[in-house]
Amino acid sequence: MRVTRSLMLLSAIALAVAGCARQPVARVQMAPGVPVAVAPAPGIDNMVYGPAPAPVAMVVARPAATLQATPMAYAATADAGPYTLDSGDRLRIVVFGQDGLSNSYAVDASGHIAMPLIGSVLARGASTDELSVRVAERLRQGYIREPHVAVEIEAYRPFFILGEVTQAGQYPYVANMTVETAVAIAGDFGPRGYRRQVTISRNVGGRVLRFEAPVTCPIRPGDTVIVQERWF
Repeated sequence: MRVTRSLMLLSAIALAVAGCARQPVARVQMAPGVPVAVAPAPGIDNMVYGPAPAPVAMVVARPAATLQATPMAYAATADAGPYTLDSGDRLRIVVFGQDGLSNSYAVDASGHIAMPLIGSVLARGASTDELSVRVAERLRQGYIREPHVAVEIEAYRPFFILGEVTQAGQYPYVANMTVETAVAIAGDFGPRGYRRQVTISRNVGGRVLRFEAPVTCPIRPGDTVIVQERWF
């Protein structure tokens, strides 16, 4: 009886071993002391020892940045250097000792002034000091040996105000104007005018720039102030 039971036990162990041999087991290269997880296999402990898996970099998709025409901040344009001349400015030019040349001159649509003797002189984009140097150089070319020229602004070119104001249009510029004074000249904000900030269009260095500005921002001759409509 004991021999029979021993034979039956040995047969059961042999069948169990044969069954386990047929089960797929994940193969890993063993390295003592480092736990790794392997694919589960029936009847076998799922935690064995081997090299740790390499870390996987997680790539997080980020939304593409919205590309906009970058506006120039009003603080950077409010003090953009010396005032430059353009069409619509009226100048007082004095050539010392030459009463026939000293007079008022308007900058025409092409950006020039027309003076006796020397003809057309480009004023657009120049400061008053730069224009005085240009006029002196032209007079020095066979007309006056040592000319002394002074240029000052007699009247600035107008500014424009559009949008939600009582009377949109073109107005004469006065010194030290801000958006608030421009709106007051145009009869105040309209019923739906946005009162906190406006859009200013300004010619800087031959390029037209548009930027948002508060109502305390200074404006310049030739600026276009646009008062937007509020939505609430």
